[in-house]
Amino acid sequence: MSDAQSMDLPIGIRAETSLADPDTCKFTVSRDLHPGGPFFFGNKGRAAGSPLAERLFALSGVANVLIAESVVTIGKEPSASWSGLKSAIGMAVRTQLLSGVPAILEIAAQASTQGRADAEVRVAVQALLDKEVNRSIANHGGKISIVDVSKGKLFITMSGGCQGCASSQVTLRQGFEVMVRRVAPEIMEIVDATDHAAGKEPFYRRPG
Repeated sequence: MSDAQSMDLPIGIRAETSLADPDTCKFTVSRDLHPGGPFFFGNKGRAAGSPLAERLFALSGVANVLIAESVVTIGKEPSASWSGLKSAIGMAVRTQLLSGVPAILEIAAQASTQGRADAEVRVAVQALLDKEVNRSIANHGGKISIVDVSKGKLFITMSGGCQGCASSQVTLRQGFEVMVRRVAPEIMEIVDATDHAAGKEPFYRRPG
């Protein structure tokens, strides 16, 4: 199918609210929004120069925006309601696509992830931990904590059920690391500083 033919098709958008975080909703669009990414906009100021992000932040209740290929993930303010907001987000995405203007301008795309201080990156990763990761692994009695962020390295420790757990490296590499890359592409390496030998109650053990 040619680009011209695909442009004639209706724009489909599917919204899925996160089970782990009710303040996060993923919108999957039937057309590509922007190649590459992901591009994370943690506040309205960072959206400057990115037409779609600006359009989304103009909606009351939008707290952060993540754009990757054909997916837009929206974090809303806890006080806001998805009722009405979901349709407004869908309309903003459709309007942007129909305008023919790029969703993210190249200069803005570079600025969205470059030049962030370590402290800003730490805030983005901490939000990820609070909203998605730790809520999920808490079911197993586990927790991941940030020790430090420095020069592209994220130092973390695992506690509770994750400390000493044989599955902890799988959790780290296959789950957490992928999500970190999504919100903080600046992180080039994740260093697990946990003393796993001291862990006494890995969650996979059953009480005798």
